[in-house]
Amino acid sequence: MKREYILLALIIPVSLSLIFTFTSISGNNQVKYTAELYYSPTCGCCKIYGDYLKSEGFEVKTRETQNIENIKETLKIPRELWSCHTVKIGRYYVEGHIPIEAIKKLLEEQPNIEGIALPGMPSGSPGMPGEKTEEFVIFAVSKGETKEFMRI
Repeated sequence: MKREYILLALIIPVSLSLIFTFTSISGNNQVKYTAELYYSPTCGCCKIYGDYLKSEGFEVKTRETQNIENIKETLKIPRELWSCHTVKIGRYYVEGHIPIEAIKKLLEEQPNIEGIALPGMPSGSPGMPGEKTEEFVIFAVSKGETKEFMRI
């Protein structure tokens, strides 16, 4: 009888612990990602974009650089897709003022590409002032080839 009480005293806390652990993991479907934001110290919109990523749950590490072109060339981002900043998230780059919907799609689907890009600095995109005047066309890049990733 004493062994049964000892056994129950061990099983109940362990079972409850496992239940609460499973609930907290399954209840939090959001994986925490670190975003490394490379930008020129003279660019103000890049810092605003970093704040945007933070507000969307990313841990953001800022990397000021006087030679942002070097980062883009190292990552082999096609020149026609360049914007004012580059973000590294996991194995991907995110070039420009890309809305969170595209980043979530990238991280959820994990396509076999190097990264995504929204060229230029379109009005109304995250970190950019003004009204959105046109659909954002986000491109996927794989081995120097570009194709449409999504439109927002």
